Amino acid sequence: MSNTTITQQPLENALPEAFLGYSEFVILHRAIPDVRDGLKPVHRRIIYAMHELNMAHDKAHS
Repeated sequence: MSNTTITQQPLENALPEAFLGYSEFVILHRAIPDVRDGLKPVHRRIIYAMHELNMAHDKAHS
């Protein structure tokens, strides 16, 4: 087991610090569409998965 020190601090001090990092991550990596194709990362993953499963608009579904 590692020796981890946990410091207590008021929630109103800890929350802005933690939220700033998280919100910056969300804005940069998830919320803003890419300039190249206008897709958000989640939409790009869905389209890629559909391609890997050989799904297309002109093929029958099962």
